[in-house]
Amino acid sequence: MVIDARSGSLAHTRVGELAAWLRAGDLVVVNDAATLPASLHGTTPTGTPIELRLAGTTDETHWDAVLFGDGDWRTRTEHRAPPPRVVPGDEIVFGESLRATVVSLSPLSARLVTVRFNEDGAAFWRDLYALGRPVQYAHVRDDLPLWHVQTRYASKPWAMELPSAGRPLRWSLLEALRARKVSLATITHAAGLSATGDDALDAMLPLPERYDIPAETVRAVEATRARGGRVIAIGTSVVRALEGSARANGGVLTAGAGVTDLKLGESSTRGVVDAVFSGMHEPGTSHFALLSAFAPPSLLLDAVSEGTREGYLGHEFGDGCLVLSV
Repeated sequence: MVIDARSGSLAHTRVGELAAWLRAGDLVVVNDAATLPASLHGTTPTGTPIELRLAGTTDETHWDAVLFGDGDWRTRTEHRAPPPRVVPGDEIVFGESLRATVVSLSPLSARLVTVRFNEDGAAFWRDLYALGRPVQYAHVRDDLPLWHVQTRYASKPWAMELPSAGRPLRWSLLEALRARKVSLATITHAAGLSATGDDALDAMLPLPERYDIPAETVRAVEATRARGGRVIAIGTSVVRALEGSARANGGVLTAGAGVTDLKLGESSTRGVVDAVFSGMHEPGTSHFALLSAFAPPSLLLDAVSEGTREGYLGHEFGDGCLVLSV
């Protein structure tokens, strides 16, 4: 669905025809973070089953994580059993060699913890990929293999969950954009968990997430501005990285790594991104709030209603929308 805030109109098309809605001189920015096998099933010191979902890291030594009780992805996240109680110093065991020591509990929720793994470097990554699974979704019929939750241009293993807006972008579409003289650029953003099973914690999402913006992307944005083109973000994670960088640097998009806790909404001002391609998001979610920085909430609600009538699908593997503000 194309949601045009300029005219207040809605239109229906297909993702493969995205190039037709963009102009020569525009810039498309994608998140090239690869999706991690961020779900680890293990046991507490008492032998109780527990699931640990990685939520983010800044140094790949200490990781934030969300804990779940016994069960698996076939039960919706909000209906999962709460985790067994853990305290700092407890060790969670995964397989024969990988263990995580609880360092601290977040004041936001006892389910959000910081852990330190007993391994680092190549040994840690080997065991994480051997023992971990990608975060799974109850609305999907089958258990998802790791390859199924990657974009075609995935690079650094940073994302806790799939940066899902970019998943339907096939190489043929990216080539069609280039043929239309639409430029392409990348950022890396550690897309976090979409749900935790804890209402209070879910209300705080998204949690702070790290990003890395190449100097080439900054130059591409500057060149796009100079020629009167638009910057189109593929996914809300790209918006957060670009706008978060600009806000952290006095309104100037700056190359390099950082961490952003930026939350956008209806009253937010944008300094970098002119349009966003995203999934179909429900009112009340942080993703819907971010889209309201590009279009009036009333128009977005009309889009949700029309999408429901037309059979659009939401969630990670659903349909998409292009929100144009300029």
